[in-house]
Amino acid sequence: MRDSRETLLTKAFVTGFPVKHSRSPLIHGHWLKQFGITGSYEAVEVAQADFPAFIAHLKDGSSGFAGGNVTIPHKETAFALADEPDELASELGAANTLYLRDGRLKATNTDGHGFLNNLDDRAPGWDTAKNTAVILGAGGASRAIIQALRDRGFGAVHVLNRTEARGQELADRFGPRVHAGPMNALAERLAGADLFVNTTSLGMDDSDAFDIDFTDMRSGALVTDIVYVPLITPILGQAKAQGMRVADGLGMLLHQAVPGFEKWFGKRPEVTPELRALIISDMEKH
Repeated sequence: MRDSRETLLTKAFVTGFPVKHSRSPLIHGHWLKQFGITGSYEAVEVAQADFPAFIAHLKDGSSGFAGGNVTIPHKETAFALADEPDELASELGAANTLYLRDGRLKATNTDGHGFLNNLDDRAPGWDTAKNTAVILGAGGASRAIIQALRDRGFGAVHVLNRTEARGQELADRFGPRVHAGPMNALAERLAGADLFVNTTSLGMDDSDAFDIDFTDMRSGALVTDIVYVPLITPILGQAKAQGMRVADGLGMLLHQAVPGFEKWFGKRPEVTPELRALIISDMEKH
């Protein structure tokens, strides 16, 4: 008799509000097809007021999902409602990946994994010198990056923000190697720095565009932006024009998806040029 389990559909999701813009279904759909897995990955839009009920259905199995990704504005609530958040998610106070194991909802955060693996892939040797990193912005997106750079072994991580107090909150959270500063300290902090990371939307709107001189950074230093639409952001365009090495932010999205897929579908996928080209093609259509 045929084992009925063979016909079971493994289902995973990405949820946020809004979520229709997410390219995660395209990424995971590509891997499902590649592995020949009978499964699905879908975008599920859930308003904040409805999110606790969504998680309750996930926990009791009535949703049919094995787990999923969580994006804005649900990452903090997902962490709070999980049964077993790991150390990464606990320090961040936010989760972007949920998965069921033995009736327990586990949580992690793969944003830092995605960030580091993107740079490892696109700019090999970027972390040969790990003295100083400069991060622009102290919003939610910067947390996982600060954590990742600290854990990779950077000696100093400078977080510059319009509201210095927000940067100081992150310095207090992530320890003595993280330092807060005002935006007008940018030129000073960039001098001799090994890495610059933009986590803001600065430069995307002409009203807030400003020039940055990257030429005082260490020889061979890297400039990156977590924004990936457009692929070459205004800040990356400036850096390239100054002869700097740059890495776009698309790979962060691609690499952060890898651990979740493995947890839900049992196979570890790879981020390939084919997948990158697929997402870029989709970006060009919209």
